[in-house]
Amino acid sequence: PAGFVLTLALRNVDHDWLAPFARGLGEDAERFGCPLLGGDTVSTPGPMMISVTAFGRVPPGKMAPRGGAKPGDRLVVSGTIGDAMLGLDVLKGGRAAAAFADNGEAREMLVGRYRVPQPRTALALAVREYATACMDVSDGLAGDLAKLCAASGVTAVVDAPSIPLSGAAASAVASGGVGIAALVSGGDDYEILCAIPENQFLAFAKAAEAAQVAISPIGTIIAGASAPRFLDGQGRDIPLPRLSFSHF
Repeated sequence: PAGFVLTLALRNVDHDWLAPFARGLGEDAERFGCPLLGGDTVSTPGPMMISVTAFGRVPPGKMAPRGGAKPGDRLVVSGTIGDAMLGLDVLKGGRAAAAFADNGEAREMLVGRYRVPQPRTALALAVREYATACMDVSDGLAGDLAKLCAASGVTAVVDAPSIPLSGAAASAVASGGVGIAALVSGGDDYEILCAIPENQFLAFAKAAEAAQVAISPIGTIIAGASAPRFLDGQGRDIPLPRLSFSHF
């Protein structure tokens, strides 16, 4: 990380809110080595607006773009998928809230994954060294995979049982409270999705282990232009009513 700029538009100055906001922002800036470079603070007649733009550096020739995946590459994702979607559903009082009504620890974990996502910056060196293509999973695994494949001119087959789930998410799927289709299209995971050449996967896995970031191979990049397929344990296509969150 090189740093970030902050634009803060306030309707009024509430020091009881502003002080902890600034303190938390400073703590994260120090933790991730991403200092505040500048920005602007203005008044607004409308609701409060916070805009953060971060900048980073990468050595020449080491950037992993969306558009470099090749047929035969392994498809890999970090962390777990679907927790943030369930956390938001808990906050909204949806089906997840009912499913975890008697499990306060699970509710707290899921809401935390939604409200305080943890960027996988420790995986950056391994991604730069081994990935042919990479992007973050912010709008939903299914939709973001489709974007990566489209940019690379390929498609993919995903083994849905290989998608990493937390214990809470796995229990929600097992109980029928939520389907895997919802978890892969919910968004806000902020995990890393990348394509790794088959002959370099073991080296990438060792690098990820050294960085203390859990990774899971979930599928394969193949030739084609159709939408990526998600297959269940019996090799059947899983219908995806939507691929991801859409901003517009």
